[in-house]
Amino acid sequence: MSKKLALALVLAGLVSACQQQQPAPTPAPVVVAPEPVFQGKYGAN
Repeated sequence: MSKKLALALVLAGLVSACQQQQPAPTPAPVVVAPEPVFQGKYGAN
């Protein structure tokens, strides 16, 4: 019985190892915005 179990585990490992690999998702690029510049009390210099 243990030989059948070992064979089943080996076959399951081979099947999972031979599956087509899916590409890893790439993160979206981070958008960097400039800091707002202080323009005085009323918004004009």
